[in-house]
Amino acid sequence: MTQHKKMYIGGELVDGEGRLDVINPATDACVATVAAAGLSDVNKALNAAQDAAEGWAATSVAERQQWMLKLRDAVIENEEMLRDLIHQEMGKPWGGTQEDFDLLERALQYYSEEIARVHDETLCDREGTHDHRIVHEPAGVAVAYLAWNFPLLNLAYKIAPAMAAGCPIIIRPSAATPVSAYAVGELCHQIGLPAGVVNILTTDGYAPSDALAASTIPNLITLIGSTNTGKHLMKVGATSIKKMSMELGGNAPVMIYKDADLDLAADIVTTVKFNNAGQICVAPNRVFVEREVYEAFRDKVVTRAKSTKVGFDRDADILTGPMIDGRAWSRVKGLIDDAVEKGAIVRTGGGRPEGLNKGHFLAPTVLDGVTPEMQIYQDEIFGPVVSLIPFDDRETVIERANDGEDGGLASYIFTADLALAERVAKRLRYGEVQVNGVKYDIYLPHGGIGQSGIGHDCSRLALDDYLVVKRISRGLT
Repeated sequence: MTQHKKMYIGGELVDGEGRLDVINPATDACVATVAAAGLSDVNKALNAAQDAAEGWAATSVAERQQWMLKLRDAVIENEEMLRDLIHQEMGKPWGGTQEDFDLLERALQYYSEEIARVHDETLCDREGTHDHRIVHEPAGVAVAYLAWNFPLLNLAYKIAPAMAAGCPIIIRPSAATPVSAYAVGELCHQIGLPAGVVNILTTDGYAPSDALAASTIPNLITLIGSTNTGKHLMKVGATSIKKMSMELGGNAPVMIYKDADLDLAADIVTTVKFNNAGQICVAPNRVFVEREVYEAFRDKVVTRAKSTKVGFDRDADILTGPMIDGRAWSRVKGLIDDAVEKGAIVRTGGGRPEGLNKGHFLAPTVLDGVTPEMQIYQDEIFGPVVSLIPFDDRETVIERANDGEDGGLASYIFTADLALAERVAKRLRYGEVQVNGVKYDIYLPHGGIGQSGIGHDCSRLALDDYLVVKRISRGLT
């Protein structure tokens, strides 16, 4: 039976001007309908957040911590329900839903602790005539736009630091995966969170979505999405001076040197690339392999790709689920076809997995001999495709790794020569450089350089986006 979910605005669960069907891309079945906000609903949310701003900012850190832990406890009590909603709304394999869920729980815990470490700072007056303090205060109302690929993880990255800092927040989940976010709204309502502190709504069409950013009420616009969406929101939001925090993805390079542990590199590249059907902003895109080990590494990647389980079965150990919709499937298939036309070889995959006739599944794919002339080299793939590129010159490969227009978020180096790794890492223009491994957690900074964004998710640095700095100086008599 299809369920219906309401928006959470001003402390109440409400219907909106419209409704949206949410389709499971693994089965093509409608799993829920959700209330969708029109312009009037957006204005209600903006006003509710504005009305809550002064009171929420004035609450003590201890009180905010209590509310965050109440929400954390409610999340923990509803783990099965929340994970199942993610499983259904995006066809994510059951094992993959654990990370989504865990990050929400851990983010609420982490930021409830981290906000207590934010203290006033004292500055020395060189002439001895004044004393000076730097204080950190809530930035004000925040509007958060979320990507669909990690419904609760992305929500966690925004709701937790906003609550901790004392900023009312309006969360706009993607219309493709709003169900689990709406369920969090239900939990906020259940625990009696003060009205307007958190508001959760998705929008039907561009006009109400843009209205959130165009309003002069928000003090912060934060986004997890594409570079083009980031540029658009910066333009739309220029009605007033606002802080901006944006994680915009990128065209992640991998550099595998001849002395690397090839099994380790192959495990990491294929696991990160085929998890979530490759729909991860930090997934390896351009895999540069030193020629002496190119064929050996290619064979290891192909073997792993062929053994990767694809599908939608809660009881099976599946890594790769479906693409989010038919348009995404067709876009990635078009990138594969373009590469083949220009000389690349499909070593495995390249189309629908055998036996999966429903849904938008794409088989784990390995492309051999990708070149810069191919569109798949230039674009962020956002699909389960490993693009292999041999290299001979260690100087040129650094330049090639840095040449992507959408680069700047994640990069990877595999080598036993740690001095080489350090030299290369210093020259890569990426916010994150992973050497001989991969690690992400709520306490580690996550952010890009250049076209991959501004500001940070995760770590203490994320709080900086939700706080403003004030100097208080007092003359000494």
